[in-house]
Amino acid sequence: MIEALYEEIRARKEEPKEGSYTNYLFDQGLDKILKKVGEEATEVVIAAKNNQAELITETSDLIYHMLVLLVETGVSLEEIKTELKKREGKLSKTKERKQIDEL
Repeated sequence: MIEALYEEIRARKEEPKEGSYTNYLFDQGLDKILKKVGEEATEVVIAAKNNQAELITETSDLIYHMLVLLVETGVSLEEIKTELKKREGKLSKTKERKQIDEL
């Protein structure tokens, strides 16, 4: 499903469709796309404190906007998969991570 959506977004960038929200984002540029990703990420955090239905809706919005960002910046899903595979099976030690208040 995510792959199909990514391909649809990529196709929309290559062949714009009048009135398309996706094309609106591409036309507005990277700063607008980044703003939307930030807004949606914040909404996911808030939704997680509210209810599951809202969390599902906001997570879907975030995934869509992240895919728009990937297409805009030329990052493929294969590159994301490759990076995730590099991390598979590795232990993450909490002592090696910065504390939240240090970020």
